[in-house]
Amino acid sequence: MKELVITDAAVSVGILILRLSVGATLIAHGYNHIWGGGKIQGTARWFQGLGLKPGALHAWLASVTELVCGALLVIGLLNPVGAAGCVGVMVVAWITNHRPNGFFIFRPGEGYEYVMNLAAAGLALGAVGAGKYSADYLLNLHEDLAGSLGLAITAIAGIGGALVLLAVFWRPEPQEAKTS
Repeated sequence: MKELVITDAAVSVGILILRLSVGATLIAHGYNHIWGGGKIQGTARWFQGLGLKPGALHAWLASVTELVCGALLVIGLLNPVGAAGCVGVMVVAWITNHRPNGFFIFRPGEGYEYVMNLAAAGLALGAVGAGKYSADYLLNLHEDLAGSLGLAITAIAGIGGALVLLAVFWRPEPQEAKTS
């Protein structure tokens, strides 16, 4: 049986593909929240309806986070910061909008499988680092921003930031008030 050998270059290509995919997805979402559909005003109304008050503040905060952190992931700069932004917005979306709808995205109201996978990808990127094909590597930051420290930055800023935001700003209407 032949031994499997995975090279550093192969790992870095895999990380690059993941960074580009997750980063581009975040950029697309941020762009759509500001300029697509109902524009930023529609996003603000939607967030307000989810109980994120004031809605305009959270629409801008989420949209700018998606644009900036998506770009950071695409270029591989300050990788745990970009990954934390991904984790943070996905955890907030998971809790405020997708959690009550079950796992599958195709269920009414959209389940949480999509946001869960993006949050997991963000945590994984925080742990493994940006790889060889990144600005972090070019700036010699890659060793300092990967592994346990990268994961800790991503988890604390992403999950911790989301939980603090929800504790301070999330005020959903009681169920009976929504049905009347």
